[in-house]
Amino acid sequence: MIQSSYPCLWFDGNAKEAALFYCSIFENSKIISENDYVVRFLLNGKDFMGLNGGPYHTFNEAVSFVVECDTQEEIDYLWAKLLDGGKEKACGWLTDKYGLCWQIVPSVLGKLMSNPEKAPKVVAALQQMVKFDIQKLLDA
Repeated sequence: MIQSSYPCLWFDGNAKEAALFYCSIFENSKIISENDYVVRFLLNGKDFMGLNGGPYHTFNEAVSFVVECDTQEEIDYLWAKLLDGGKEKACGWLTDKYGLCWQIVPSVLGKLMSNPEKAPKVVAALQQMVKFDIQKLLDA
């Protein structure tokens, strides 16, 4: 038996608006289906569902989406697009205008953190950042 899993995101009546916003940012993204209650969409080829569930539940930092970026240009692009109407956090985190939390991180971060000699310096550097700067992490 093959099963798939994907996130269901709870919105207060604006699931399609949010899905269109996210699809405009990520490549290989589109609305798959929609009705008054649910919108199914792909983000970068991955399945998502938006539910118009009402005001009963809101997003918080307990759940976030991590996006690994190979270049500073990718980080800068995603940061600017997702932050439009949202709020910066620390250490590569932001909350978008719908309240969804994102971590925009360099793909090299895992490698830097796995180096026992470099990791403490990298941690010290990233704790000073809001949006990640790949060169500063490499130089740490």
